Amino acid sequence: MAETLIVDYGMGNLRSVQKALERVGSRARIVHDADEVTRADRIVLPGVGAFRDAIAALRQKGLDDAVRDFIATGRPFLGICLGLQLLFDEGLEDGRHEGLGIVAGRCVPLTADRTGPDGRLLKVPHMGWNQLDVVRPSPILQGLTPPIEVYFVHSYVVEPQDPAVVATRTTYGEAFVSSIWRDNVVATQFHPEKSQRAGLRMLENFVTLK
Repeated sequence: MAETLIVDYGMGNLRSVQKALERVGSRARIVHDADEVTRADRIVLPGVGAFRDAIAALRQKGLDDAVRDFIATGRPFLGICLGLQLLFDEGLEDGRHEGLGIVAGRCVPLTADRTGPDGRLLKVPHMGWNQLDVVRPSPILQGLTPPIEVYFVHSYVVEPQDPAVVATRTTYGEAFVSSIWRDNVVATQFHPEKSQRAGLRMLENFVTLK
C-alpha cells in the first residue's frame, strides 16, 4: 500500500490522524517539507484552529504552493476540518483572509445560537456526533450505508460556489456542507480519525484510491 504523508504546518493533533491511517494499513508519515509534499503518493491536510493562522503558517513554510502543486498532479488528496476550509478562496475569521483558492467559495461562521427541531438551543461550536446526508457519494463513502454518524468540532463552515462539489450535508439547526469531492480532492468538515468504524472505513477507502 502506498505511503500517506500528513502535512504538518503546526495546527492540530496530527498523531491521531497518523494512528488512524496506520490502523487501516497505511504507512503514514508526518512531514513539513514542501518538496516531500509535492513528491508524495497521497497527502492528508488536517488541522484544528483559526483560518488566518493556518494559512499564514502554510505560506511561511512554503506548503501552500506545495499543496497546490500536489493537487494539480491528480494524486489523492484528503482535507480534514481546517484542511477543508483552507481549500477555499477566502476565510472570514477575524477579517478576510485569502485561502488556497483550489475550490471557489468561502469559509464563514456557523450561525450562532441556532434552534433545533425540538426547540433546543444549538450552541457553537458544533461539537459531537451528527449524521451525513449524502448528496453525491464521494469515493471515501464506498461501502457505507445510512445512517452515517461522524464526529464534528467546528465553528465555521464552507460555502462552495459550485454546488456540484458538495458530497454531503449535515443538519445543525440548518443544513451545511459537511464534505466535498472534486476529481482527486476529497475534504471533510468532520473528523474521520475520531469517527470510529465509519471514519476508519473512510480512511481505508482513501488510502486505496489510485
